[in-house]
Amino acid sequence: MSLRLSTVILPYRRWHEGGRAAWQRAEQLGFHTAYTYDHLSWRSFRDGPWFGAVPTLTAAAAVTDRLRLGTLVTSPNFRHPVTLAKELISLDDISGGRITLGIGAGGTGFDATALGQEAWAPKERADRFGEFLPLLDRLLTEDAVSYTGDYYAAHEARNIPGCVQRPRLPFAVAATGPRGLKLAARHGQAWVTTGDPKLYEDGTPAQSVQALRRQTEKLADACAEIGRGSSGMDKVLLTGFTPDRNLPLSSLDAFVDFAGRHQELGFTDIVIHWPIPDSDFAADDKIFEQIAMEALAQLG
Repeated sequence: MSLRLSTVILPYRRWHEGGRAAWQRAEQLGFHTAYTYDHLSWRSFRDGPWFGAVPTLTAAAAVTDRLRLGTLVTSPNFRHPVTLAKELISLDDISGGRITLGIGAGGTGFDATALGQEAWAPKERADRFGEFLPLLDRLLTEDAVSYTGDYYAAHEARNIPGCVQRPRLPFAVAATGPRGLKLAARHGQAWVTTGDPKLYEDGTPAQSVQALRRQTEKLADACAEIGRGSSGMDKVLLTGFTPDRNLPLSSLDAFVDFAGRHQELGFTDIVIHWPIPDSDFAADDKIFEQIAMEALAQLG
């Protein structure tokens, strides 16, 4: 399978002060998908402008024609399956069926406590996600859903006419642990990883590649358990969080080398962050655009 190149556009700019232009430029550059984070705020951006993912994607859908759009990723931290399903069906309709839902269990950042609750322990996050994702799957594929679980409930929730994409818009499930990988195998059209977080500070690129290989092997095992082959499942690497996080966007050759090594592991999609000055995602705009326009031709 040919490698696809996508980008993440963080929602920190006002729409009429560079926000709209970035999404339109992403389409012009030929990116497969442009994602945005679904957070209430994020790390170093917490004290600056930050806009909502769903309204941003709705606006992006209105000013683009071919570009796929999505979240990378949504989580249960401040979402409920019933209301999220309604928003996704609306967004899929407005975009003409160009939405991918990146979704994961969430973490312990600002989103985890913004509604006034204590941050959930890892087990509770996994438990909630194990309930959230199957319920969301049903809500996006059935006209009416009633459900009562330990954490979420739905009472005759109506979702007519459903998604433009059938049977529903695709899920790209972020997971590295056994429970999450089983959910990805059962419900995901794609799997998302950022690598092994334990290697972020002190690991080496070679160790990262080995960790990613092990993750893909575990995904294959999870798929095999339910009689599904993993070869037809998209595998998405969100860059910027591996030990060599700054290297891929340093030059066209560096990116081609990085992407090629990960393509050999079976990854079908590489996602790079749109450059943001004075941040973890600072990069040269000209090199970024050169990568977008020329890298895939070199990778074959």
